[in-house]
Amino acid sequence: MMNKENHNIQSRLNRNAGPSLRNWQKVSGPNAIQMVSDTIVEMGWGRLFFGHTFDSCKKLARLICMEGEMMRDIAFYIRDPHVLISIAPDKLFLDPSHAFRLWAHDYHTGDVPPQAFTVRRLTSREDANAIDRIYAQRHMAGCNPEFILKRRAGRTRTYMVAESADDKGIIGTVTGVDHVEAFNDPENGSSLWSLAVDPKADTPGVGESLVRQLIEHYFARGRSFVDLSVMHDNREAIQLYEKLGFQRIPVFCIKRKNTINEALFVAAPPEESLNPYARIITDEARRRSISVEVVDAAYGYFTLKMGGRAITCRESLSELTSAIAMSRCDDKRLTHRVLYSAGLETPAQQEATDHKKNMDFLNTHGRLVVKPARGEQGIGISVDIRSPYELKQAIEKARNHCRDIILEAYVQGDDLRIIVINYKVVAAAVRKPPQITGTGRHSIQHLVEKYNRRRLAATGGESEVPMDGETVRCIKINGYEMDDILPAGDTITVRNTANLHTGGTIHDVTAILHPDIAKAAEKAATAIGIPVTGLDFIVPDVQKPDYLFIEANERPGLANHEPQPTAERFIDFLFPETSSIKNSMES
Repeated sequence: MMNKENHNIQSRLNRNAGPSLRNWQKVSGPNAIQMVSDTIVEMGWGRLFFGHTFDSCKKLARLICMEGEMMRDIAFYIRDPHVLISIAPDKLFLDPSHAFRLWAHDYHTGDVPPQAFTVRRLTSREDANAIDRIYAQRHMAGCNPEFILKRRAGRTRTYMVAESADDKGIIGTVTGVDHVEAFNDPENGSSLWSLAVDPKADTPGVGESLVRQLIEHYFARGRSFVDLSVMHDNREAIQLYEKLGFQRIPVFCIKRKNTINEALFVAAPPEESLNPYARIITDEARRRSISVEVVDAAYGYFTLKMGGRAITCRESLSELTSAIAMSRCDDKRLTHRVLYSAGLETPAQQEATDHKKNMDFLNTHGRLVVKPARGEQGIGISVDIRSPYELKQAIEKARNHCRDIILEAYVQGDDLRIIVINYKVVAAAVRKPPQITGTGRHSIQHLVEKYNRRRLAATGGESEVPMDGETVRCIKINGYEMDDILPAGDTITVRNTANLHTGGTIHDVTAILHPDIAKAAEKAATAIGIPVTGLDFIVPDVQKPDYLFIEANERPGLANHEPQPTAERFIDFLFPETSSIKNSMES
């Protein structure tokens, strides 16, 4: 027997759902609007099946099972999900997502969009390419730009993008489907799909503005509601939709089992407990039939085995890196000496000793970087130190992490990370320090916290601006305190280091890297004697030959450099005999 509380909940769901979700009957009668039967809308990343337009579960199941390679088909508004899955239980599964609906009469318009970006309709090939790029960054199924371009002017699909006012780059996208145009919907509805924001976007409110613009577009057309589907554990997105007035409805999705959504219907393998830097390697190894044994998930240790060969790794650090090479990377003083001796360009550097010598170095160079002689992930580093007081504080902070401290001349330019595997450049990316853009309503602390939520979600918990004294110092350099309201449209840097682990973002530049810098990176790896490394440079322009070498990392994060094939080249290096297997699988 249903208790009172459950009865009230079900009544509310039925009330929100509307007639089509209560009885799933096509409207009939002399003045009825007849839905188009068996409606499928191609989306570029896959097909949308409007399940309630199908009379036959068998036909619907058969069509879903014909999903194209690397596509992501979705069947929505399913009458009998249990029956549909029973027809092909080895191929279909119930997607663990929630459905939401916003009625036109429940919607309230929001504030004026921030001046830092504008939301508009997609207009060009560059826009379409940017949508595909953002999908890839969000680990979503890709969308053919040609498909989008051919259909952007139609009324069935609506593609919107958010464009940065600063550099005119595309930082977000959303797609909508008009149900009236798609299948002559008697309930006059629409739906929202593929909301995605560039994980490197530093401007708040992009997702909300995209959703509002699409909602208002359909309500201006006279549509009665907008529906959407969102993964049950996507709390940030659900909070946004509920804020806008969306309410849960009892609607289900069915999907075809494939490699893209495997984690949703298969028990997680042991290596799923590894961090993203280890897992990108183990995933590639498993694709090549190399067995994976997790040794210590917390520290990223695993062993790869094939035939009679076994190699133990800690993320991208393997047994093939010698202890001598590791020691040359571990101590930044030694790295500097080795590379200076090899003829590479390096900034002026000295150890922090007595106060007079430290001050002489500061007076000579004006601006310094202070860092522990040993350490990683940007811990203990202070950048752009200009005064005696700042120097003293920075040395004390660094000494909390290492007894020996390095003073280095600060050089302005782009922070460039180059990945070298088997002494060849595989990837290059510019790392940018974390920035926030004001709304005119929120404090700097609130904006940093919101920025951190986006970065944590985008990087699997690996990137976050520390709320510490260094962040406070950097904000003060900009003339603000943490509690100050940042004016709308104003952008400030909240951390001078560009390290990913302290909130920085990473931007691929492999295709435009100057060949002289690439040669310098390969020469540096050879001088150190390390086959897999991440090398840090400061450059005025990645397309020009000038550089200064900063330091080397013996355990670079390969997961930070998509779409470059870092994991593939790493496995090629460890198990070269499998590269032909991989190539045959791709061909």
